[in-house]
Amino acid sequence: MAESEGNHGAQGAPDPVGMFANRLRKDAKRFRKWARAERLTAFRVYDRDIPEYPYAIDLYGDCAHVVEYPRRRALKSGTAESQREEVLAEVTEVLGVPPERIFVKTHTPQPWGRSQYGRVGQGSSRIVVEEQGLKFWVNLGDYLDTGLFMDHRNTRARVREEAKGKRFLNLFAYTGAFTVYAAAGGATSTTTVDLSNTYLDWAEDNLDLNGLADARHVLVRADAKAWVEAQADEPERYDLVVCDPPSFSTSKKMSGSFNVQRDHPRLLAAIRALLSPGGVLYFSTNFLGFELSDAAARGMDVEEITPASIPEDFQRKEIHRCWRMVAP
Repeated sequence: MAESEGNHGAQGAPDPVGMFANRLRKDAKRFRKWARAERLTAFRVYDRDIPEYPYAIDLYGDCAHVVEYPRRRALKSGTAESQREEVLAEVTEVLGVPPERIFVKTHTPQPWGRSQYGRVGQGSSRIVVEEQGLKFWVNLGDYLDTGLFMDHRNTRARVREEAKGKRFLNLFAYTGAFTVYAAAGGATSTTTVDLSNTYLDWAEDNLDLNGLADARHVLVRADAKAWVEAQADEPERYDLVVCDPPSFSTSKKMSGSFNVQRDHPRLLAAIRALLSPGGVLYFSTNFLGFELSDAAARGMDVEEITPASIPEDFQRKEIHRCWRMVAP
């Protein structure tokens, strides 16, 4: 049967499930081949390509991670649940992933400032995935995010290429993937700053997994913005810095809140004071409405590298913005 015929039901009406299955099959074939060439065992195969099927589907080794972005209309009408069953059946049929290895989460719109990273499950579902010769722990079951922001894969590769002999600083470090890349690239030292003990432990596990955990790589539990500003009196200089802050954050562990649009000029000024002459800062945000302040980048050579920073498996959707800034 021709592919176009598979998209219609018995009465000749469009078959949306068939359309979704065909797209998933086509994408999976393309990206599995691409991922083998790129040495990836974690990558995206479907990214809300068909508006009527608002899902992001990632493969992590022999597991699938499915995130649903339900429309309000579908939630109200009750069709979201039946569609979810259709999608999961096709994930098993087309991708060959059995139901017990499919992890499903629902991404619902949150008020500005509410965390998207809280725990959603109780049982640990940790596995190891490989990325460009390095290994990372991911947790597919317990959190909305898995512990590896795959859309930053290209920028991580750039950091590894530039890290040799450099003093590296990773701010808002999450699970330390950038730190692993810098350490693997030959950084003389790394400093990894995050407010969460859970994520710092995870970062240490990732370093250890790659045989990189030693005294040169320091993990600091602190509010990254406050920590940077506190270094002003006797700053240690860094040659390479990554800063990928949340759009908005608030916690009992920090003073006040963090808003990337409001706070980035002060944050970048503080980071600039820590950069060695010619030092490089990679700054990124997933707040797509973000506008970089002229004052924030004053005195640095600034280049927006967003198009080059987004990997092939994420280019179907806007996912983040990224800049490379060089100190005088």
